[in-house]
Amino acid sequence: MNPTMVLSGLALLSGFGIRYWINRRKFYRRSPLGAESFSSYEKSVFISFLERTGKWIAYILIIFGLLLLWSYSKQQKDIKVLIQKEVPFKHDQNPK
Repeated sequence: MNPTMVLSGLALLSGFGIRYWINRRKFYRRSPLGAESFSSYEKSVFISFLERTGKWIAYILIIFGLLLLWSYSKQQKDIKVLIQKEVPFKHDQNPK
C-alpha cells in the first residue's frame, strides 16, 4: 500500500476523531438549560483553551489528509499519462 494513502487515512481519521471527542465532551458538559458547567473559573478557561487548540489541530490534520489524498490522485493520474506516452501505438503503413 502506498505510504501517501496510509498517512492520508491516519490524518483524516485522527482529525475527525479529535473533533468528535471534543464535541462529545462539550455536549455532555451542558446542563438541561444549555449552559456549560465547570467546577471553577480556571478550569473553564483552561479547558476552553485546550478545546479550541485541539479543534485547530484537528482542522489542520483534516486539511493535511485531504491534501495528501489530492496529491495521491494527481500522482496516479500523472503515472497513467506517462505510461500512455511511453507506449505509443505503432501502425505499420507499409506492410510487406
